[in-house]
Amino acid sequence: MTKNAQRLSQLISTFGPGAMIDLPTRSVVVAGLEFWDMPPTSFATISEPRLTARLEQILKDQGRLDPNSSLSLRTPPIAPDSPTALPAGVTAPIFPTWFVCELADVLTVGSGTIRRRRLVRWQDLDTRGRRRFIFDDGRKSDVTPIRFVAACEKGHLQDIDWRWVVHGPVQCQEPLWVEEKGTSADPADTSIVCGCGKNLSLQDAFQPGRLGKCQGERPWLLDRDPDGCGENLKLLTRTATNTYFPQVYTVISLPSAVDDLTRLVGELAGELTNVASAQDVAIAKKFNNKVSASLGTYSDDEIFERLERLRAGAQADASRSPKMSEFDVFASGHQQIGQNHPTAKLYAETLPRTAWVDSSVSVDTSAIKNLVAVHRLREVSSLYGFTRFEAAPTSSDGDIEDIQLAVRGAPISRGADWLPAIEQFGEGLFIHIDEQAVNRWLQTPDVVSRQASLLRGYGHWRTRFSGGAPNYPGTAYTLLHSLSHALMAEIALDSGYPASSLKERIYALSDAGNGGVPVRCGILIYTATPGAQGTLGGLVAAGSRFSSILRSALDRLMICSNDPVCSDHEPDGRSGDRATHGAACHGCLLIAETSCEMRNLFLDRSLLIQTMAHHQSNFFD
Repeated sequence: MTKNAQRLSQLISTFGPGAMIDLPTRSVVVAGLEFWDMPPTSFATISEPRLTARLEQILKDQGRLDPNSSLSLRTPPIAPDSPTALPAGVTAPIFPTWFVCELADVLTVGSGTIRRRRLVRWQDLDTRGRRRFIFDDGRKSDVTPIRFVAACEKGHLQDIDWRWVVHGPVQCQEPLWVEEKGTSADPADTSIVCGCGKNLSLQDAFQPGRLGKCQGERPWLLDRDPDGCGENLKLLTRTATNTYFPQVYTVISLPSAVDDLTRLVGELAGELTNVASAQDVAIAKKFNNKVSASLGTYSDDEIFERLERLRAGAQADASRSPKMSEFDVFASGHQQIGQNHPTAKLYAETLPRTAWVDSSVSVDTSAIKNLVAVHRLREVSSLYGFTRFEAAPTSSDGDIEDIQLAVRGAPISRGADWLPAIEQFGEGLFIHIDEQAVNRWLQTPDVVSRQASLLRGYGHWRTRFSGGAPNYPGTAYTLLHSLSHALMAEIALDSGYPASSLKERIYALSDAGNGGVPVRCGILIYTATPGAQGTLGGLVAAGSRFSSILRSALDRLMICSNDPVCSDHEPDGRSGDRATHGAACHGCLLIAETSCEMRNLFLDRSLLIQTMAHHQSNFFD
């Protein structure tokens, strides 16, 4: 990988527009989409009509997309293979622009010492590479970006005005210094000191309003928010994990019973995004070699008719939760789902019960209706915004909740008509759970009692959201979510996949929403990566051993290394995310957050099996 390069997946997750990245000599912020170098040969258009239509509708509703524009999905720019070609890339402005000199003066104060380092601006550095600061006496010092910046809950980001913070409205041009005492990074041991004698402890900088009001700065867009701001700025550690939470929308591509022409048009839908008539099809054939090679033998009217049909289907699906469409395909019961073809977006088989039920294993599988081996699937993910300080609430039905505006997601462009996206291929297992069995279980007195405890915990947890919280996903969701985590841990041991490479999609969907009676229950455990791990076949092969995997997963949950503390945990009255947990901890159910769709919320192994606490709310015997 070349210097200062990022993977495509990182640009729609960890290091998307608005995120800060440490480089060897400075820190930068990834610029918005308008500042990405996107010549036609540097990116590919991704066709996923369901995802495109849903995101287009949402962005228009939020005023982030022109009502007359059509949205498209593109990969981030890819560096060319030729070493002599000018590489495409992403602009990354310098941020923050305050630096601390590495050359330190050691001062003796009483019985202790203080390390004193000069605080300087980007424009103060040596113009040749801007890597060093030259003192008045000729000494040269390397510099590092200051660790602290200021941000607000709307996602705005700006340098701290250290002179104003130290002096207030009084003007002073004396040099600023960072003074540190002790051996820890405790804010109380760090101060910003001016040459005039004024100083500020970083511990005081955490006080509300101490850094002043937000000016709506958006350095990733090189502008200020036209709507203004005025909220209190908060101190933000530049490298902390709460500086950037991407808002990513993900769907699993679905097959359709189509003829060859519809399939070809579907594959080229990204190239035909701006086609609005049969005449436009003729123009696309003339100037796009890919379209001409694939569709040249078909008439323009036929091609446009198929394109309109695909768009109509996507618009109809846009009003539904993406998980509902996915569940209906996986749980159809068809022996074959999709096509067994190298270019197919989805190919799966509903396994006969004799292929995965082992009578020699003592586990009750009566509540599992079907097991589907997903030989090939395509996952498309698109970045549409981000938040700071706290991640956006996650909806259990896979949709973007209206409540997401309460966490004030920030835009990644000023109004671009495209979003960055990636597609990944992999495999998986879909477990269809009997909805009637789940509903009968929900009505038992012990489960009703346990649900009341989980609801009280949810009530405490939701108070952390000032503008409202996500709906309670339902006790059925907590059951399936806990089962999914248990199976993922066991499958990782059985199949050889790294646990962090596995992902989940939980289908506990109700018509009424807000945790109502589920009418669709299932779990998709899958892996999808750009590399070889997505196609090793380990997950599909695990289907024949599913009974043993399920039994081992449940047995492993009976005793946790943190018992009895874990098994006795009650969500009532707890603070933070622990209020959404029953018996769940890092020793039993919690997994890597990159693998969990709900950020490790709403888990309880006492809903699966009987723990040391002897709750009678277990679904499995």
